[in-house]
Amino acid sequence: MTAIDPGARWGDAGRPDYAGLPSFAGVPYSEDPGALAGVDVAIVGAPIDELATDHPGTRFGPRVIRAASGGGVGGRHLDAEIEPMQVLRVIDYGDAPVVPADPLRSHQAIEATVGEVADAGAIPIVLGGDHSIAEPDVRACARRHGPLGLIHFDAHTDTASRLWGVEVNHGTPMYRLVEQGHVDPSRYAQVGLRGYWPGEEEFAWQRERGINALPMRAVHERGIADVLAEAIATVGPGPAFATIDIDVLDPAFAPGTGTPEPGGMTTADLLWACRELATGLELVGADVVEVMPTGGHPEITALAGSRIVLELLTGIALRRA
Repeated sequence: MTAIDPGARWGDAGRPDYAGLPSFAGVPYSEDPGALAGVDVAIVGAPIDELATDHPGTRFGPRVIRAASGGGVGGRHLDAEIEPMQVLRVIDYGDAPVVPADPLRSHQAIEATVGEVADAGAIPIVLGGDHSIAEPDVRACARRHGPLGLIHFDAHTDTASRLWGVEVNHGTPMYRLVEQGHVDPSRYAQVGLRGYWPGEEEFAWQRERGINALPMRAVHERGIADVLAEAIATVGPGPAFATIDIDVLDPAFAPGTGTPEPGGMTTADLLWACRELATGLELVGADVVEVMPTGGHPEITALAGSRIVLELLTGIALRRA
């Protein structure tokens, strides 16, 4: 792998200029690795969508999620009765220095930037971007913590060995992470699956490796609390990663995404689940992906993405408090 110089971000132009734009929830913004010292959680953007197979536009996801966070969220969480920003030291570490039209170098840049956060002892929460970013996100954390448990909210499994004949795209990251040894398949649970993809080949591969696939039908029939308890039990103790594809939500709640699939979760259920999993698991990283600021009422989707991050922060704060 080609080394990425953290100081050479975005080539001669440097990293994107966020002057005048809000950091996530108004937390301090810094691109200096020295600012990571003593930080509990760092927000990182991963603005790529070259590896999406359907609608483009998720490269703008990090920007709209930050904007939807309101530039400052204060006070106590009404249900959790805790103020996460008073418990946790959180910074916005900006965007990884992705290279447009070069997904390989972009993935290297994302892995290097997330790795800086992990090396500092902080938890990276990454804003996507298409779901291919889960591969460098998880790989960066696994290189520092060993094979990870994975809890994965999605309409799709993303466990294809190839999609449209291509090995690296937003439908293949989980297959690759398991095959590379970065995810322990016996500690891997998927929640919210539905629709018409993938097929028997992918599900046979999953069964052989012991991956726990919990379809949306189970959420409807058993309720989110019961399904989430099973998913958390599957992941169990030890370092874990949470990856949340916004298309796990029904398109009524998240119309701004590239591969919407009717029949999904409600925002209320997903937000509760994100807080609970962050409380119950030893999270070493998380990402929120596939938020696309186009389509009908895209601000609804961006708002859901920002609140997912806030619920993860609340759960991490509850666990530490």
